[in-house]
Amino acid sequence: MGRISAQERRESVIRAAVAEFALRGYYGTTTEAIAKRVGVTQPYLFRLFPGKRAIFVAALTRSMEDTRLAFERAAEGAEGSERALQAMARAYARLMSEHPETLLMQVQGHVHVAAATARGDDQFGELVRTGWMRLWETVRLPLGADADKATAFLAHGMLINTLTAIGLPSDCRDAPE
Repeated sequence: MGRISAQERRESVIRAAVAEFALRGYYGTTTEAIAKRVGVTQPYLFRLFPGKRAIFVAALTRSMEDTRLAFERAAEGAEGSERALQAMARAYARLMSEHPETLLMQVQGHVHVAAATARGDDQFGELVRTGWMRLWETVRLPLGADADKATAFLAHGMLINTLTAIGLPSDCRDAPE
């Protein structure tokens, strides 16, 4: 078995960071916990990333992009906006069940953005706004550029994220038929 490259190790750190930050938030997560989850030392972790903030940014960016890509793949080839909407809803449900940490990371990101913005630090706010605009366009375009449908879809997704974050069972989070 060969050595793991720095890029592969970086990917491992991002996945571990998503899991840790999703559970404990920015302030509750230590770089030591992330390093331990990956199986590296903290000094090695800081060779890959300049600090905790950079790790958080990478984890938040990854979670938003994973969600966007799930929607994009689901909508590809769907005939009509209703089929695209259904396909994206199924992709979201799959993402929630297979990788809830991806979506909980986004909730943590929003919490951290609010706190950082209140302190006058808008770097995270810009990151989240950019990610949301990309997500918005990815959802809106297959829906025939229908802003109301895209808004309703994303609002329902945010409600599901919130209900998941507060620990409601999955049968309480399901979309009505």
